[in-house]
Amino acid sequence: MLAEIKGLNEECGVFGVWGHPDAAQLTYYGLHSLQHRGQEGTGIVVSDGKTLKGVKGEGLVTEIFTSDAMKELTGTAAIGHVRYATAGGGGYENVQPLLFHSQSGSLALAHNGNLVNANSLKHQLETQGSIFQTSSDTEVLAHLIRRSGFAHMNDRVKNALSMLKGAYAYLIMTETELMVALDPHGLRPLSLGCLGDAYVVASETCAFDVVGAEYIRDIMPGELLIINEKGLTSERFAVSSTKAICMMEYVYFSRPDSNIQGINVHTARKNMGKRLAVEAPIDADVVTGVPDSSISAAIGYAEAAGIPYEMGLIKNKYVGRTFIQPSQALREQGVKMKLSAVRGVVEGKRVVMVDDSIVRGTTSRRIVTLLKEAGATEVHVVISSPPIKNPCFYGIDTATREELIASDKSVEDIRELIGADSLTFLSLDGMVKALGQDGNGGFCLGCFTGNYPTEIYPDTLQYYYQRG
Repeated sequence: MLAEIKGLNEECGVFGVWGHPDAAQLTYYGLHSLQHRGQEGTGIVVSDGKTLKGVKGEGLVTEIFTSDAMKELTGTAAIGHVRYATAGGGGYENVQPLLFHSQSGSLALAHNGNLVNANSLKHQLETQGSIFQTSSDTEVLAHLIRRSGFAHMNDRVKNALSMLKGAYAYLIMTETELMVALDPHGLRPLSLGCLGDAYVVASETCAFDVVGAEYIRDIMPGELLIINEKGLTSERFAVSSTKAICMMEYVYFSRPDSNIQGINVHTARKNMGKRLAVEAPIDADVVTGVPDSSISAAIGYAEAAGIPYEMGLIKNKYVGRTFIQPSQALREQGVKMKLSAVRGVVEGKRVVMVDDSIVRGTTSRRIVTLLKEAGATEVHVVISSPPIKNPCFYGIDTATREELIASDKSVEDIRELIGADSLTFLSLDGMVKALGQDGNGGFCLGCFTGNYPTEIYPDTLQYYYQRG
């Protein structure tokens, strides 16, 4: 669906390069390919082997990294970040990578995810004298590294990482090395690639394709990968727990051309659509998907059901970020500006509208209305995931529990509210099996089931359930 309207947003994406003369330029292109993961801020920090220097700002990659800005970023190593603000909120100071300077050297951090024990760690660190410059949970790691008593940087980083709870894919850069870390559950995606003799790291493999890099492997849960002039070194900072990659990466967040944990995202979504056709057979004339993330599932549904797939909805790609607004009134206006129904396709037709999820229901109601105003005689809504009933604590903005329409309403209640002729959600089992897995298949399903792979700390619960 439309992330900036419907209120389902990924926190960020990260990209890193080591050992390339055009490191900043590669990072620019890598971040551009990850722009869907965050549009509120972006930054790049480069190393020339002696110093770290950064450029960052609030806005899109193309807005912040002008030709003049790129001239400032010279070096053979770089890390970059695109951000959607969840924990810590917005503001220039929270835009990453965060860059710290001290007499003993510099440190830059880029983080995808959310720490569920950030507040308790901050309180502990502040009582010990730390002064935080941002409200981002990312900064916690810098203080933990700095306060670690170990002599070597690798040991300091491992010790600091072992204190973190939650979801994190970290890029950590000093003047002389790049370190890559993934939480013990592997909640966020992170992959390693190469470009000639250079190494690249990215949240999604689509970034490798853009810069011409070759995929090597995924970063392992609990792994600290060190890249420097000696090459690659893999160490462990935690015993790998039960793998729990976020299911919403497949359902909604990642680009269709990315491979997450060896599974192609487009293929996964198409299989979800096929499963839906089996679970929700509908007598209809045409199938359409909500652009862009639901198109793959809609194609799968149409193929399995034997109903023609048509572009019944068109997305206006030229509406700017003015419409990324928090109020419901502006969300509804935003939907109208972002989407148009194609009358020539849907008029007089029974339409199956495929979407990836329903969060608040605002967008679904407006899209159903658009289709009926364009002449659709029936609109049957099918969703390629189960109802989202619980908040995500790991870096996805699924609002508070009260704002999740499925948290206290039945499927029939939701159907009435959005004005659909029928409403069907894909079953949990069907979603997992669409990815070729049985059981939970090594996925985090917390937003669907309420069962989370980590302990959730009381102060975090209080925030997400404060109005629920």
